Amino acid sequence: MEVSMFLNTLTPKFYVALTGTSSLISGLILIFEWWYFRKYGTSFIEQVSVSHLRPLLGGVDSSSPSNSNTSNGDADSNRQSVSECKVWRNPLNLFRGAEYNRYTWVTGREPLTYYDMNLSAQDHQTFFTCDSDHLRPADAIMQKAWRERNPQARISAAHEALELEDCATAYILLAEEEATTIMEAERLFKQALKAGESCYRRSQQLQHHGTQYEAQHRRDTNVLVYIKRRLAMCSRKLGRTREAVKMMRDLMKEFPLLSMFNIHENLLESLLELQNYADVQAVLAKYDDISLPKSATICYTAALLKARAVSDKFSPEAASRRGLSTAEMNAVEAIHRAVEFNPHVPKYLLEMKSLILPPEHILKRGDSEAIAYAFFHLQHWKRVEGALNLLHCTWEGTFRMIPYPLEKGHLFYPYPICTETADRELLPTVFHEVSVYPKKELPFFILFTAGLCSFTAMLALLTHQFPELMGVFAKAFLSTLFAPLNFIMEKVESILPSSLWHQLTRI
Repeated sequence: MEVSMFLNTLTPKFYVALTGTSSLISGLILIFEWWYFRKYGTSFIEQVSVSHLRPLLGGVDSSSPSNSNTSNGDADSNRQSVSECKVWRNPLNLFRGAEYNRYTWVTGREPLTYYDMNLSAQDHQTFFTCDSDHLRPADAIMQKAWRERNPQARISAAHEALELEDCATAYILLAEEEATTIMEAERLFKQALKAGESCYRRSQQLQHHGTQYEAQHRRDTNVLVYIKRRLAMCSRKLGRTREAVKMMRDLMKEFPLLSMFNIHENLLESLLELQNYADVQAVLAKYDDISLPKSATICYTAALLKARAVSDKFSPEAASRRGLSTAEMNAVEAIHRAVEFNPHVPKYLLEMKSLILPPEHILKRGDSEAIAYAFFHLQHWKRVEGALNLLHCTWEGTFRMIPYPLEKGHLFYPYPICTETADRELLPTVFHEVSVYPKKELPFFILFTAGLCSFTAMLALLTHQFPELMGVFAKAFLSTLFAPLNFIMEKVESILPSSLWHQLTRI
């Protein structure tokens, strides 16, 4: 009765003021919540409830990830002397004639972008030429050939150089671009090896006679390493994996300072094919060092080895009941580390996104690197029972642990903003959709305050335009809301003696 009398005394102006004030307050909360989320990556209301209310209620704060590795990430960031979006030569790049051109013949599509091929042309000029090439006619022809854009013109120039003398770089060009099978490419590389070793021995004896000879020796070293590496890759593609492993090990021993070629990534892939996991672990122990640049191959191979120890018996239902064991925790942490380094790989490994031929250059932590890794390593993940299941159950949890905005790092230096742009240059976007960094979802309280602000703003506008009508609706709503309370109070009045009820109401 008293509630009804109170509602009847309220005027339309009161409802206008009430809805307007509610809209203003919810709008201010929304603005503050959004600012706090953009700066700190979490909802203020959620953080206060977790940090202050949960301990009072006896809960344990388990939402904040350990920051023990943050200092490592900062130190690693300081060590990054290279530019954020440096493009690297793909260690496992395919052969143009025997593999890329075959794809073009079958599909009619060009697997390589002009930007990617232009980078390769620059690499060839850097590694296979030097200032003294004009002194030898064959090398002078090849110097022009590496700059030539037309593939047929390059091949014709290589044949012209071979008519003059046994030229190692001419054999390389023919093996890469004219050979239509791996066996034919291997035959040409073996011929290149004979010519390359002869030039290398000759320049090695003369390297101290001046800067010109030193440059020649550097070029001849690059040519010899390239030939031996491609011969090892031919052996791997032709099924002679043990022979390929031996060739790679010998090459790494012979030229230990040429780590920029990342030959260890070829070695890791071949050892995984042999299922020689002990040797894989030994290679990782040498190259997965905090002072060395990381790659998807390093991070995901480390995760695969740790997943292999537990994946065959892993069950998400059992893990949720009993908690993760130490080995399972190590595997999950390794997966989180790998996913933070390159978040695009899991979709290819889990076959949520279709693979394409890898480009000749990759951008570390980008979609191009993810394609290059998954193209060669998907079979190794499938071979380990339960590894893909463990990856599927855990990889998305990484993005709840990484600080926001995404430019902040957790275990690694910040994710480069320019990665997507560079990947669009490296990958054929005509038939491939470039993968982008997964965006962090907005917290519930920001969505709730946004909805509340919109709803109260709409109520304020309607109440201002139609005060009498909205007043009727408000009274009806409040009457309905307080109806259960009125019913309870009427029952209490009927049960309790009137004198006692009178005393209680006075109190």
